[in-house]
Amino acid sequence: MANDFDESSANEEASKGLSWWYSADVLSRDKSDKTAKRIRRISITDRLLRHPGRLSMVYFGALIIIVTGLLLLPISTSDIIFTNFPIAFFTAVSALSTCGIPVVNTGEYWSMFGQVVVLFSIQFGGLGVMTFASMVALGVSRRLKVSQRMLTANELGTTKLSEVKGVLTVVLGTSIIAEVLTFVLLLPDLFRVNHGNMGRTLWQALFYAVSAYNNTGFTPDATGLHVNRWGVGLPILISAFIGTLGFPVVLNLVQCARRRLSPKRWTLHTKLTLVTTAVLVATSLAWFLLVEWSNTGLFPADDPGMKMRRAMSAAVMPRSAGFDISWVPEVTNETKVFMSILMFIGAGSSSTAGGIRVTTFAVILLICRAAFTGHRDVTVFRRRIPRRIQMTAVSVTTACFALVMVGAMMLMFTTGCAFVDAVFEACSAFSLGGYSVGVASAGNPASLFILSAEMIVGRLGPLTIAYSISRPMAPEPIRYPQENIIVG
Repeated sequence: MANDFDESSANEEASKGLSWWYSADVLSRDKSDKTAKRIRRISITDRLLRHPGRLSMVYFGALIIIVTGLLLLPISTSDIIFTNFPIAFFTAVSALSTCGIPVVNTGEYWSMFGQVVVLFSIQFGGLGVMTFASMVALGVSRRLKVSQRMLTANELGTTKLSEVKGVLTVVLGTSIIAEVLTFVLLLPDLFRVNHGNMGRTLWQALFYAVSAYNNTGFTPDATGLHVNRWGVGLPILISAFIGTLGFPVVLNLVQCARRRLSPKRWTLHTKLTLVTTAVLVATSLAWFLLVEWSNTGLFPADDPGMKMRRAMSAAVMPRSAGFDISWVPEVTNETKVFMSILMFIGAGSSSTAGGIRVTTFAVILLICRAAFTGHRDVTVFRRRIPRRIQMTAVSVTTACFALVMVGAMMLMFTTGCAFVDAVFEACSAFSLGGYSVGVASAGNPASLFILSAEMIVGRLGPLTIAYSISRPMAPEPIRYPQENIIVG
């Protein structure tokens, strides 16, 4: 303790003449002790939520490297040969991003080991997307007001905003329940399709169940969706549709059903997601029935019931999972443009599908409605949407549209394809729709790398953009005078 109160001349300059009170050694020690205490107070949860965008990039980057390496092995192919890097890399990115554009036939090119790698990639990719989307929401909510934080916690199914473990449990539980139910429902008809081969039936049911809920277009065989068999096509269709809603919506619906609450008690996010999704599906169904009714590629049979089944599949799948892509190149250019718009919009937030999200699209429409009707506030269902959400919707839409256009132009340069086909392929890759008109080719590695970049950015980009925009606005040190400009 003698050094703590050292009044020697050596301490005089450092202590500013206060060496009689504390020496420089004590001051520095006290400062370091406070810093150590502050560091110890930062929990693992805080560290995870501090940079969820970076964490998601590291997660997907590591998985891409691992899966690509596994698919490069000869054991992954049916012919026991080394796969060239572009095909392995593209397949890994397509599976992990839950896009599902197949550059080779999954059931014929890949061995059982390779198909297992693809299946695990789909599962980990889908879980990772929903988990990190939830963490982004938690990270953003920590910067909001208390009331807004409680609403966010309620939509994520947690009671505390720091419960990352609770969010992980909800995501994992929702996924497992949906996939198990789909698996059970698929067994009877797949057993008939495979003529009593139980081993093949179990494998196909598992693959379809995981692929459908995670909205990935990969299939374990060359038959696609089995849309002609309602016992197989309908469970896959329902599972894919539920996956497009996002687990916050599913969770909110289940909670309200348990408590026997009316739809009026649904959260605004649930209401907006369901209404927008219903409008998009109904519009898409009407389009395919009216515009493509005579298309034998989409409707090979004249049976009205069969046409309705195929129309329903075509109405739901473009925004999420690209099952049964054989008919896509045969549709008209008008339908390709329409499907590109649907794919660009995508599915619900915190879901396994991509796009700008249906709620983002809904907010854009609501902003336009408010502007055209001369209202200052953007409202829906008697609720006012914050300006921060409006800015996020506009920014995400603008950035993603620019990304799709750049990707389409690059595809035109490298492949020489038509503009409509380039936009279709770019929208499919960005929104993880899984459909293809043949632009992606194993013989053109440049196209595979361009579409892989679109899928990676489409998978992580909207989350990162939304997180960065949703941060609290810094106070402006200087506010300049306002002056109007002419727009439009």
